[in-house]
Amino acid sequence: MAVLRRLLYSQKAAPYLFIAPFVITLLAFWLVPLARTFMLSTQEVVFGQAAFIGLDNYQRLWEDRLFWKAMFNSARYMVLTIALLIPIPLVLAAAINSKIGSERVKAVFKASMFVPALTSVVVAGVIFRLMFAESGTGLMNQIVGVFGLDPVRWLRIDTGGLIALLALAMWRWTGVNILYFLAGMQAIPEEYYEAATIDGAGKVQQFFHITLPNLKPTIVYVTTISIYGGLAMFLESFMLYRGNASPNDQGLTVIGYLYRRGIEQNDLGFASAVGVVLLVVIMTINLTFLTLSGTFKKESAR
Repeated sequence: MAVLRRLLYSQKAAPYLFIAPFVITLLAFWLVPLARTFMLSTQEVVFGQAAFIGLDNYQRLWEDRLFWKAMFNSARYMVLTIALLIPIPLVLAAAINSKIGSERVKAVFKASMFVPALTSVVVAGVIFRLMFAESGTGLMNQIVGVFGLDPVRWLRIDTGGLIALLALAMWRWTGVNILYFLAGMQAIPEEYYEAATIDGAGKVQQFFHITLPNLKPTIVYVTTISIYGGLAMFLESFMLYRGNASPNDQGLTVIGYLYRRGIEQNDLGFASAVGVVLLVVIMTINLTFLTLSGTFKKESAR
């Protein structure tokens, strides 16, 4: 106890003791599995026996048409979700943050928009699968029927399946992004808007010249996690198509492809190579985006 007390009260040792749980967790659940994945990606694993094969898995991956199909599906989903889940929640957050309308109605709206994020993806996937059912009784087909159109086989065609996935993403994450942007807006000093109003700036001008510049860190953060979320999406597609198989592999994502090769086909070495490539792609895109956005630039001394 005396030794522990001296360590805790030591100005040199105490900081290391306090960060030790984080470091241990990082090593146990991130760095060690990552290193193990790199090792597996250079091996052929058969019935628990691993043999070193160098970069053969990566060569097979490069020549696999299905991998590029899955990568295209994930990249397309990522780009479209960013295009939808950045501007729309941003505008809605600005409307909630404004002084127009009832505060009680705004509070109810914020609470209701956040509820989907608390809903299980499994439950949400089943519900959206029923909504986009092929029969005329499906909700989406009832809607198109109002306009005199024939029922659409949503999940049998590429565009229909993509619309269903995007609708599910919008339903789940719009409320979360609204709260991110709303928190950023409420951190902007009110004096900025008061000064702009005195100078004769309208609401639109204030939004583009005050709100957006001050929201840059929040926008960068939301975009960064959206890049990862888009490329790492799996369970939504898995539930929507009742498994990892979809017509013409239109719903196959990179994680779905990894699951197919590693779990369904028991090719753990090849699946590890897929995981390593996905990690490199996500890190490259995010680091490039953060660099272009000026996140790593040092603030000039005033």
